[in-house]
Amino acid sequence: MAQYFVVHPQNPQPRLLKQASQFLADGGLVAVPTDSSYAVVARLDDKSAADALRRLRGLDERHHLTLLCRDLAEIGHFARVDNRQYRFLKLATPGPWTFILEATREVPRRVSHPSRKTIGIRVPDHKVTLDLLEAAASPLMSTTLIPEGEDDPLNDAQQILERYGHQLAAVIDGGACPLTPTTVIDLSGAEPVVTRRGGGDPSVLGLD
Repeated sequence: MAQYFVVHPQNPQPRLLKQASQFLADGGLVAVPTDSSYAVVARLDDKSAADALRRLRGLDERHHLTLLCRDLAEIGHFARVDNRQYRFLKLATPGPWTFILEATREVPRRVSHPSRKTIGIRVPDHKVTLDLLEAAASPLMSTTLIPEGEDDPLNDAQQILERYGHQLAAVIDGGACPLTPTTVIDLSGAEPVVTRRGGGDPSVLGLD
């Protein structure tokens, strides 16, 4: 059964997040609250963990896994960002946005889209997630925790433990979080394209 950590949503206990990060280092999957519902995260360089993420959600290899980063500088290490794209990122991060960008060679091929070589990438605006990223000292691959065959993400950590306790290494209970998904902006082409509307208002970025 998964380890269950109860943390303060605005001031999470570093000791507990350090313990949770060790489960990631050991190749486990961890459920964590974000600014757009609960997500499941895993270590970026772990092939078996990437496969486990997709099995948990029932996803194929063409579904973009999202890379959670600590800041803009870290995004630039894993995605090719020109001046135009950087302006969008600077306006929107941290926050409930996911940007599709061309992946650099630092991103394992199993994580990026197999034909387009792109990656979903974002900086979440949630203290628990950001502190877990610091404890892990690395970006984490993630996917929203939406049960296979359902439309809505899970928002209750206890329910996540009951349903996925034998597939996850740990669950971090940081209380309820928004149930609105991220807004997805594809910046990999000549013009930005809003591919999903969610928590971020595209008009903030000058997009319809």
